[in-house]
Amino acid sequence: MEKTHLLIIGSGPAGYTAAIYASRAGIKPILYQGIQPGGQLTITTEVENYPGYPDGIQGPEMMIHFEKQASRMGADIRYGLATKVDFSKQPYQVEIDEEHTIEADAVIICTGASAKWLGIESEQRLNGFGVSACAVCDGFFFKQKEVAIVGAGDTAAEEALYLSKLCTTVHMIVRSSTMRASKVMQDRVLKTENIKVYWNSTTDEILGEQKVNGVRIHNTTTNEKIEVPVSGFFVAIGHKPNSDLFKDFIEVDEAGYIKTIAGSTKTNVEGVFAAGDVQDKIYRQAVTSAGSGCMAALDAERYLSEKFS
Repeated sequence: MEKTHLLIIGSGPAGYTAAIYASRAGIKPILYQGIQPGGQLTITTEVENYPGYPDGIQGPEMMIHFEKQASRMGADIRYGLATKVDFSKQPYQVEIDEEHTIEADAVIICTGASAKWLGIESEQRLNGFGVSACAVCDGFFFKQKEVAIVGAGDTAAEEALYLSKLCTTVHMIVRSSTMRASKVMQDRVLKTENIKVYWNSTTDEILGEQKVNGVRIHNTTTNEKIEVPVSGFFVAIGHKPNSDLFKDFIEVDEAGYIKTIAGSTKTNVEGVFAAGDVQDKIYRQAVTSAGSGCMAALDAERYLSEKFS
């Protein structure tokens, strides 16, 4: 069995930033990258809203930069997936790939959240080529163009309104005859002239070979199918935080996001911290994830200093 002062579970902006700060503090953390090293940014193309990249950068390339910096600072970065945890007593035990167990005095959880997708072939094939799950991240690339968005909750309404300020027309596809969004958000959507709502409708197919050039919408009431030319297609049907592994020990909210103590990254378990999208259902941006990764490393450093010095 291996022992470490600090174990970071998950990569992406939060995990790598936590590793950078912890390494500079002399903690020598071990970081396991998880099933998707680099997180959701590895399936993103152009990133233009992260400070320090005046000409923008490809998401996978940016995550390589993060990883290299963390490694240069001294972090022990490994491939591997946490498959079981025991936070009932210290030192905490984390099983990796069902075969290797690590004991850790402190743990930072940075496992992120996964976007929910429709599950159609064209959606995955064109992901990053006009298909996106984040309007705030990618809406700018479709300025003065027509786009489509699917969803009916508050997030979908917020993203449709955001896109309406950038795009000529937003085609909003709603599965039923009503929205799940709050009344005030529904009213805003319906009063926005360049948002066109398709009720009782589903996405039959996203059209295009190398990039999105349209969407086929199926009205489930009339059985009519129409093709609408769009340059971008946004999926806004929610995110699922990757927190299932920890639920026996860590408090989560009704949607599964890890609860942290206000103003910190502390969870209900002493010495276990959470950063990034696994605990953030509001902002979900690379820069906010990196910021919370910094916070988690500082919180962990203070905890370790007080507990084990």
